[in-house]
Amino acid sequence: MIGLLAIVTTFSLTAQEKLETITPKFEVKVITSVESIVPLGIGRSRLISANATRDYMEFSSEQTEDDNTRNKSKRKDIRVKDFEETKLLNFYNVGGIRFQNIAANDAVISSKLTAMLAEGWDLMFVASAVESDAGEEDGNGIFITRYIFRRAIQ
Repeated sequence: MIGLLAIVTTFSLTAQEKLETITPKFEVKVITSVESIVPLGIGRSRLISANATRDYMEFSSEQTEDDNTRNKSKRKDIRVKDFEETKLLNFYNVGGIRFQNIAANDAVISSKLTAMLAEGWDLMFVASAVESDAGEEDGNGIFITRYIFRRAIQ
């Protein structure tokens, strides 16, 4: 009986050690919404999702005190032409801020996020930023939100 208990304990500890050393592998996907805050509704608003992948190491260089060679990556190699673009409405129209447009964008973005969750993605982070009108001469502005997902790789 003691021998059997020792075998079971050893097997249990070995199995536990193996479970602790298994590192889960994940893939990450970023979905970006760009919503125009240009007056008169003349901007463009979109929900963007890249279908292509890129390995950041192909476009990275390491700077040191001894070697500060400039990164020679070509923009054309980094650029992604395979992406999903979903039209969104601008925040403004001729009459000013358009709350119906904001509600419509919320519905479209919610639909995309729901689809991502149904595909097994987990929403990890949301980051937002705005570049807004800087005065009378500046008619530019965007509201950008990045939705960062992860999913376990099987």
